[in-house]
Amino acid sequence: MSPEDHAIRTVERLLDVLDLEVTQARTTEDIFTGASHPMPTGRIYGGQVLAQSLIAAERTLPEDRAVHSMHGYFLRPGDASQGITIAVDRIHDGRSFSTRRSQAYQNGVPIFSMIASFQDADPGVEHAEPMPEGMPAPEDLAPDEDRVEGLPGGTARMLSERAADIRHVDSPLYLPSDDPHVARQAVWMRMRAPLPDDQRLHRAALAYLSDMTIQESILRAHGVYWAMPGLKVASLDHAMWWHRPARVDEWLLYVQESPNARGGRGLATGRIYSREGGLVASVAQEIMIRVPAD
Repeated sequence: MSPEDHAIRTVERLLDVLDLEVTQARTTEDIFTGASHPMPTGRIYGGQVLAQSLIAAERTLPEDRAVHSMHGYFLRPGDASQGITIAVDRIHDGRSFSTRRSQAYQNGVPIFSMIASFQDADPGVEHAEPMPEGMPAPEDLAPDEDRVEGLPGGTARMLSERAADIRHVDSPLYLPSDDPHVARQAVWMRMRAPLPDDQRLHRAALAYLSDMTIQESILRAHGVYWAMPGLKVASLDHAMWWHRPARVDEWLLYVQESPNARGGRGLATGRIYSREGGLVASVAQEIMIRVPAD
């Protein structure tokens, strides 16, 4: 299979996961079902359920009312070998804003709960934190899967089979590195192949990408890496704000930092920029992190 065909296949698999089936449509609650990505850990990737929950909520709204914020909690680990059911409550529809609650279930119990707000296009004041200067171009960086050797087979396969092309500005954190222990990093990211023009799909795919690497500013601060024996990391919650339209099949710079870690938890924040420097979205996530004792 050619690299181009492989890239298209990985994105087609993602689109299949985001193509939810309506099983119930009512004025108060809507029910959707979808598939899950296979994962080497057996646990659902958090970005998948983020994106699916958002897609489900947006399916209950007119196309001109777009998400601007979401706040969600990961309640239980999801089983990647099973499908997922998402219930959407139509909490409120106002003149300019709508609110939806999405709850994702497996085996009858919730694994993720999210509230999201949507708004009509509206003029107003505008400013944005500028994109950091001096970042290398994504073409000057190799894809992550070409920069790591010695990973377990399942993890290495996951990197090459994922729909996203991720390129760390510093060393990828899958294995130990000699990089400074600092609580910040940046990555370039995009989908490996073009997506349809539907902005709802691009917003959901951006949520999918936002959970990828966001935890690493916490790990990097302490010299921790994903393949460290005994390391346990779990996402606790996730918040996201969409500022400007963007395409996720074009390069985006994800600038991340961690302002705090304590009590077995770490907080990470991120800003996502278009290549032209527009601030596309802001992200925050808290994780549980347990590092093996020396």
